[in-house]
Amino acid sequence: SPGFPYTPPGVDVLEGGKLTSNNVAGSSNAEVTLSPADGRLEVVLFHPAASGLLAVASVRGLQVWDVTRDAALTGKHTPVHSDRQPSLPDLSSFHECLICLSVSLQCVQGHQANRDSRVLWVKDDSLLTTGFNQVILKFTTYLNVTLMPLFDPDSGLLIVSGNGESVIDCFEVNSSEPFLSQVSHCLTDLSTRGVALVPKLALDVSCCEVLRLLQLTDNFIVPISYQVPRKDFHADLYPDTVGHTLAMTAEDWWKGENKQVLTSQSSSAAPSRSPSSTSGLSSGFLPSPSQSSRAIHSMLGPSSKFRHIQGTVLHRDTHITNLRGLHLTTPGECDGFCANGERVAVPLAIAGGQIAVFELSQPGKLPDTALPTIQNSVNVADFCWDPFDTHKLVVAGDDAKIRVWQIPKGGLMETLTEPECVLRGHTEKIYSIKFHPHASSLLASSSYDLTVRLWSLETGEEVKRLSGHQDQIFGMAWSPDGKLLATVCKDGKVRLYDPRKSTLPIQEGPGPEGHRGARVVWVCDGKYLLVSGFDSRSERQLYLFSAESLASGSVASVPADVSPSTLIPFYDLDTSVLILTGKGDTRVYTYEIVPEAPYFMECSSFHSSEPHKGLCFLPKTECDVRDVEVARAVRLGKTTIEPVAFRVPRVKKEFFQDDVFPETAVWWEASLTAAAWLSGSNGQHRKISLRPKDMMPVSEAPKEAPVRKYLPSSVYLEEKTDEQKKEELLSAMVAKLGNREDPLPQSSYEGVDEDEWVSEELTTHTHTHTSDDS
Repeated sequence: SPGFPYTPPGVDVLEGGKLTSNNVAGSSNAEVTLSPADGRLEVVLFHPAASGLLAVASVRGLQVWDVTRDAALTGKHTPVHSDRQPSLPDLSSFHECLICLSVSLQCVQGHQANRDSRVLWVKDDSLLTTGFNQVILKFTTYLNVTLMPLFDPDSGLLIVSGNGESVIDCFEVNSSEPFLSQVSHCLTDLSTRGVALVPKLALDVSCCEVLRLLQLTDNFIVPISYQVPRKDFHADLYPDTVGHTLAMTAEDWWKGENKQVLTSQSSSAAPSRSPSSTSGLSSGFLPSPSQSSRAIHSMLGPSSKFRHIQGTVLHRDTHITNLRGLHLTTPGECDGFCANGERVAVPLAIAGGQIAVFELSQPGKLPDTALPTIQNSVNVADFCWDPFDTHKLVVAGDDAKIRVWQIPKGGLMETLTEPECVLRGHTEKIYSIKFHPHASSLLASSSYDLTVRLWSLETGEEVKRLSGHQDQIFGMAWSPDGKLLATVCKDGKVRLYDPRKSTLPIQEGPGPEGHRGARVVWVCDGKYLLVSGFDSRSERQLYLFSAESLASGSVASVPADVSPSTLIPFYDLDTSVLILTGKGDTRVYTYEIVPEAPYFMECSSFHSSEPHKGLCFLPKTECDVRDVEVARAVRLGKTTIEPVAFRVPRVKKEFFQDDVFPETAVWWEASLTAAAWLSGSNGQHRKISLRPKDMMPVSEAPKEAPVRKYLPSSVYLEEKTDEQKKEELLSAMVAKLGNREDPLPQSSYEGVDEDEWVSEELTTHTHTHTSDDS
């Protein structure tokens, strides 16, 4: 046996000569128990095309069993030679006999030693064996170990590893001399106890992975990937591969039928817009959809084109450093700090609820002296910038009041003590505040008095009061069109309000079971509500609800991890990318949300070296579209404010990537007034293109015909020696010097007149004399 099976369902070989077949997904009880009664069992092998057909080899013979009927179809016994120990069977004899049963009655001389040997089919119906009397693989240096060969018929690659060795060799099998060409020599950290190949349909074709090996060690199973260094998908690496649909039954095979398993094109085509294949995306061109790409979606499941999104902290020159006295224990309903395209507001751990305001256009190290602040007079419960006025900051306090502050142009130059206005009406501490996405000066607030109130900052008065909550309100969010307001509550309910029609919820449904906190955000053009919360075991969880039927519960959910802080979501309407992180976290999660199954498509995570207070995202105009930056945020650390760019890796950045940069809504401009919205009007943001004038959209770029070279795999996987690299470098240097068109220095020297020449004898004497002097 190669060591351990990857598929099909697990088979246990017992000392007593019994064979049990277990369903991996089921219980620990055996589904079938076979009793060949031939002593210790050594090898089991499923038929490649017939269902339930199992070959079983023991010390004394070979049998073929129909597992579905628990019966042996035939048996062939081989004599036990007197000079061999029963505990060391000649496994090559078993394989030869198996070949005789399934192909034709042939027999050839095998390995002469009484040690373990292996045999497997390779190219053009050839057999390859490994043993101890003659080492067939002359390139290997294994000594006194059993060689375990594995062959991939699609790529023609042969993997050879020795039991107990720390070397795994890869060869290419050819139909003519040389029959074996070494491709790679892999040194492993741990000794090998077994090897197995992963099915081809599970490979990552996006990175040109042609083979994946699982190495069994004493304590681990280690995946080893073989990849061809190419940037784009190449179909020549992926011929049609064998599928998983059985061709016939064991009884049909026994009657003489021979059928082959149907091939699948799943691995032979580039997935269309598949996140498992970012090759087409990284080149800037989307491959056309095909039946084969849909097949790989059905086998492996779809994944996001933002799968490899990268979060990067920008250069230190853009940081604001030397922050002191930050208030790091803001309420759970507060994001911790807030930012717009021009400035950042950060609460300070100073009596009186003071808030510092920093200009993003003035990075650098802050002075050690005290800075001007906003003196809110009470502890800060929540605060946010007016989306339509970058100078207006609204702060909710513990005293149930909301204060509106106006920041002077150019930034905070002196301490502010008097707010522009104060909103009064709540009877208990305020949880959170949210501005309306379309109407100017319209603010929503939630409070411990279990109400949600709408305020007009123009008049300073309460205009609506919503009720229906039974417990603490964790979070609220306006719909993208500004018509509805969603809330998530500690009583385990998600509610939906139409404030202009009713003060009671128009819908409600079951929310997160945990009571530690939650957030809500609208996704997929307002069709769904995404709730970040906790399950009954206090593990962080993401839930997706249909906005049309909250009562039916969540349509999908994904687990995150275990942490006490609530994941704070940010959703980008243009790309449908969801970015989440929590206070005190070091990891930033990224998902693409789609309106159909699987709903959540996980992308790469961004990790920071130190815990952060959180992220605040800036307007889309702050993104560098030339660098395919789809989101820009600022991160608050213990003593720093750092910009973070989220980029999608692309190869041809000279083109504007209009597939990830559609026209964006100008959400930082109001589309109507609060009074107009309250009277029943609805606004809509205008949209703009982010494409620079000197960039051509990638959708209009000329399509380049792919150039494919049908070369053997060894050309791409071969590792060059240091001597070969030196020779190539020297040849390149010589070629460069030989191709130079510049004249040599001596060509520019001027000659002498003929009368200045001396006789040959004098010249010879002079040179001789000079030589003697030297």
